[in-house]
Amino acid sequence: MAGHEAQSSLLQPSLLQGFPDRAPVNGPPLAAENPVARVILESSLPHLDRPFDYSVPAELSEDASPGVRVKVKFNGQELNGYILERRADSDAAGPLSTLHKVVSPVAVLTPAVSELASTVAARYAGTLSDVLRTAIPPRVAKVEKELLAGELASGVAELKPLTDARAWANYSNGPSYLQHLAGGGSPKAVLTALQGFGPGGWPALVASAVATVRSSGRGAVVVVPDYRDLEQLENALAKVLPSSDIARLAADDGQTPRYRNFLRLLSGSAGVAVGTRSAAYAPVQDLGLVVCWDDGDDLHIEQRAPYAHTREVLLLRAEQANAACLMASHSRSTELQRLVEMQWAVPIEAPRTVARSIVPRVLNTADSFEQERDPLARIARLPGAAWRAAKEALERGPVLVQVARAGYAPSLVCETCRELARCNACQGPLAISSGTAIPACKWCSTPAPQWRCTHCNGTRLRKGATGVMRTAEELGRAFPGKAVVTSSGEHIKATVPDAPALVVATVGAEPIAPHGYAAALLLDGNSLLRRENLRAGEDTVRRWFNAAALVKPAREGGLVVITADDTAATGALLRWDAPGFASRELALRKELQLPPAVRVASVTGARADVAHFAEAFDTGASPGTKLRSAGPAPVQLFSGSQSPAAAAEAEVRTLYFIPYADAAETTRAMRALKAANAAKRTSGPVQLRLDGVDVL
Repeated sequence: MAGHEAQSSLLQPSLLQGFPDRAPVNGPPLAAENPVARVILESSLPHLDRPFDYSVPAELSEDASPGVRVKVKFNGQELNGYILERRADSDAAGPLSTLHKVVSPVAVLTPAVSELASTVAARYAGTLSDVLRTAIPPRVAKVEKELLAGELASGVAELKPLTDARAWANYSNGPSYLQHLAGGGSPKAVLTALQGFGPGGWPALVASAVATVRSSGRGAVVVVPDYRDLEQLENALAKVLPSSDIARLAADDGQTPRYRNFLRLLSGSAGVAVGTRSAAYAPVQDLGLVVCWDDGDDLHIEQRAPYAHTREVLLLRAEQANAACLMASHSRSTELQRLVEMQWAVPIEAPRTVARSIVPRVLNTADSFEQERDPLARIARLPGAAWRAAKEALERGPVLVQVARAGYAPSLVCETCRELARCNACQGPLAISSGTAIPACKWCSTPAPQWRCTHCNGTRLRKGATGVMRTAEELGRAFPGKAVVTSSGEHIKATVPDAPALVVATVGAEPIAPHGYAAALLLDGNSLLRRENLRAGEDTVRRWFNAAALVKPAREGGLVVITADDTAATGALLRWDAPGFASRELALRKELQLPPAVRVASVTGARADVAHFAEAFDTGASPGTKLRSAGPAPVQLFSGSQSPAAAAEAEVRTLYFIPYADAAETTRAMRALKAANAAKRTSGPVQLRLDGVDVL
């Protein structure tokens, strides 16, 4: 009886929720060595963001190595996970549940990537599982069979001779950076590239740096914003490296090609990873260099929790692996300027005398000289100077026209009171898709043929903004007989021929002309600068530089015409001084204690839940670490017709501004509080986001 009672006590199920179920005493025989597997579950629940111990059956011991995918029983459910390590014992109380299944014997989670993912999760107050979801692509069984059969192993690639790197000679600190790389060093640098095409363009510069680090026997990871940049970079790398040494990682390519290239990197048959966001976690062996192109692009921000930025992931990885780092762009973000001023990275930029021979001439139609020549230039969307520049340049090659918005007329206003025209059904903005189209809502697509203004009772509409299609239509009439090409929305073109044509593109969708544009017209500058966003000026200058870098040098007749009033922003382009503008912006942010001078955390959710989180966080904060905060404030502003009940249920957001000295402790506390609230269910869920660029 006593023995039976003792056995019953061992079989007593746990009363604690969220822990593995107890295993029967008479289970399968366990592994002879290291019979405990520490597993991280694939679960985004904050309170499950920790390893759990499972016993390893003898029959699974050979395949159950660290890094493999497994299935386990957890709280009555079957969950996926990864083995982090094998151990001789466990600190858990009582018998352990056994591993249910080894999904694959391929160890896809390397120790380096596991450490990086943990660091990223801690920095962004997220869960390790969410980061691993981005870092490791979905499994494709047939590709793993190719790996196990030896079909993916191509041996060590035979590297081509180091290519001509004379383009780097145009930049201060450029040759010494390459020399340091070739010698096996790990320099950190911020490159401000001058051109976006040809042998001196940024793809050639990055390819030279990658070839240099490969000559030292080390690997490289290069991350770009989108597929157009990826194609340019691949073409440049193909000139200096064998194709078998390059592995492309992009979600748009599909699961099978992406997983095949992932396994090629994992096995060491490829030494260079190029791709979009997830490529930052590529399992490159003996990593020697990480590169990020155009870190200011929003596409570098992961769209799922914990919303990590590629730039920060690569910076953490460079520190972890003691690898070289190259942050390159045509402009310079305030985050990179902060690294330069901290002397963490050296600036690589062209001297003013050298830059003048490479960049185009820049003309601002809003300056006093042009205003005297053309008094209507301030109100005209296409001033006379811009029209003349386009007319002359069309004799020599294509002309780029950059506009702010896609569509035809993406914004309509009342002709009488100038209030934004909104849909009567959902209060969304009205727009038209062509000159003869009926106004329709951009949110619910409801047509509004009998629209009436709720402010002044007016019935006539006018365009509040002109889109790319309307601009192309107007330019086609202004330049009869000339071809007009558009690039925007879902119809973005990667390249255009060198033949004379007007290329009308939205910001960020500018195609590449192989030998450069003859001229570029940067329209709608004031609209871009007046957006309600902390980074409106910084982002506008970045987009201007990206477009201007596609134009031929001034010595070949290249001209950029800009139409904007802001003297600081336009002055940066006129002087071709992106670092100077970034320095000025950073100084202002430091004075106002705004990012990136400080870090920012946003807590979003129902008003009661945000208040509960804020109260618990303030109560548990260490003495002397009281943070500056703003809010709670509604995420969306409602009209006066909104009911009080609906307004009370609407989402609100509170912002916390965190000094870097307190960042590690603060994010740790916020992460722990979110996990505790999820486990206790004392309040509803809130979204905790660190360094979100859209919240300001």
